[in-house]
Amino acid sequence: MDLNIAPLGFSNDHLLRRLILTLSHIFREVKVFYPLINVENSYSITRRQYHSTHILESVIKSSANTQGYHLILTELDLFVPVLTYIFGEAQLKGRYSIVSLRRLHEEFYSEDSNDEILFERTRKEVLHELGHNFGLHHCIDWDCVMHSSNNVEEVDIKGEYYCRFCVNEIRVNNIAIPEFIQFP
Repeated sequence: MDLNIAPLGFSNDHLLRRLILTLSHIFREVKVFYPLINVENSYSITRRQYHSTHILESVIKSSANTQGYHLILTELDLFVPVLTYIFGEAQLKGRYSIVSLRRLHEEFYSEDSNDEILFERTRKEVLHELGHNFGLHHCIDWDCVMHSSNNVEEVDIKGEYYCRFCVNEIRVNNIAIPEFIQFP
C-alpha cells in the first residue's frame, strides 16, 4: 500500500520530511506529488476559507489514475458548510484525505511558535484522517487518535495511537499496520 502526499498551499519542507519518515513505517512507499488544480475555485469570499470537499473532488479528478492513498497537506483554512472550520476531511473507506495545518500552528492562538507541537498535532490529524480512509469512525476513547477534535485543545489531549478497538477494525478491513503504531 502506497501513500501519495500532495503539498497544496504548503511549504514546510522540514515538517514534510518528518511526516514522510513517520508514514514510511506504515506505507510501503510514500511519494510527493503536485496536483494541477486551482484551489481558488474552492474559496468562499464570505467565509474567507476554502471548502475542503471541493478541494478533495478536484484532486480526485486530477489523480484518478494513480494508485494508493492520497493525502493533501495544506496551510489553507478549511471548512465544510455545517462547521466553522475543520482540521481535515477524508473519504470513509476511500483513498483521499486532506489535513490543514492552519489552525494547528501554536502561533494561531498565541505569539509562540513551536515546531514540535505543530508536528505532533499534524501527525495526529494525519493519522486521524487516514484512519477514516481505513474505515474507522470517530472513537469515544480519548486516548485514541480517532477521537473527534473540535478544537486544538482536543487535538492536544487525545492520544497519539489507534486504540485496540480501532486497530481491530483496521484489521477487519485488511489494512496492515506495524506494531509500533498500534498501542503506546
